[in-house]
Amino acid sequence: MPDYYIGLMSGTSMDSIDTVLADCSTPAPRLLEHLSHPWPEALKHRLQLLAGNPHSSITEYALLDIETGRCFAAAVNALIKKAGVPANSIEAIGSHGQTVLHQPEKPVAFSLQIGDPNTIAEQTGITTIADFRRRDIAAGGQGAPLAPAFHHQVFSDASENRVVLNIGGMSNITLLPAAGGGEITGFDTGPGNVLLDAWIRKHSTASYDAAGEWARTGAVHSGLLQQLREAAFFTLEPPKSTGREAFNLPWLEDTLRAFSAIAPQDVQATLVALTVTTIADAILSHAENPQRILVCGGGVHNSFMMEQLRHSLPKASIESTEQYGVLPDWVEAMAFAWFARQALGKCPSNLPAVTGAEKAVILGGIYQA
Repeated sequence: MPDYYIGLMSGTSMDSIDTVLADCSTPAPRLLEHLSHPWPEALKHRLQLLAGNPHSSITEYALLDIETGRCFAAAVNALIKKAGVPANSIEAIGSHGQTVLHQPEKPVAFSLQIGDPNTIAEQTGITTIADFRRRDIAAGGQGAPLAPAFHHQVFSDASENRVVLNIGGMSNITLLPAAGGGEITGFDTGPGNVLLDAWIRKHSTASYDAAGEWARTGAVHSGLLQQLREAAFFTLEPPKSTGREAFNLPWLEDTLRAFSAIAPQDVQATLVALTVTTIADAILSHAENPQRILVCGGGVHNSFMMEQLRHSLPKASIESTEQYGVLPDWVEAMAFAWFARQALGKCPSNLPAVTGAEKAVILGGIYQA
């Protein structure tokens, strides 16, 4: 019998709300339907302001929590209509929420996602599971990245060493060794698309650099690249995670002040190089002879970036996760459908070697329909 779950994901870039219907009746969940639900522009703008200002008012935070929950519920209801399945056939929704603040540094680490799960449960009639990160943090972890547990479930292969590379707003890797090859690990490598998107929005009406074509017209500025790579995050050893707090447009503009005018397209090319070199460095430093790199997230569509990755990692086969059963744009949303199933089954779903938690714990709070 099918075992239906819905996954909800909105990442750092806030491109859209990714919504999936998954059948979790088999060890590797199957994607049945998906929907990219747009953010209302006014709401998206307010969320971006909140994420960029940790001193926003508590009233604005509370209002956005409810409004975001309503938008998530609308995305779920649109997906259900598209899929043609009744709400009462779905076991639960796994909602990652919208991250507005992530501070993994001790002694007081925290991560804040909004999108009220009470509102989602009430407006969809489906049990909703949310707040996945904070239990891992309570157990001494960083609360991120969480997807490696799902990557292991779906993409591991006993016969070869694999890396799953997610290039979203931020980039993260999961190291999946062959049988007997050691522990599954993973961590954030640094920015993915977040700086690229912010820079092209500053210089055009585009929201992202389609296929990396604008970056392709530029030339890498070696001095700027070196300066960007001196960010403290890149010197940290795993476990580690990051977000907009560390990598954002003001940080980039502050770095640019040390240089005479650099053509905007050259900055864009340099930002691609930053993403690529930090990913390649992380893989070469921490993965044992990776034979295959499976790429998911929006970055997989940036053909210029993918070309640079293949040039930087010539010994590995670099492929989309689509060739291994999951469309690359929906991997993270699929992960949260699976996390919801893990929570209802009272099964731990964090990986302490990834997040730094003291033990494996059950993630997510349950809000009954």
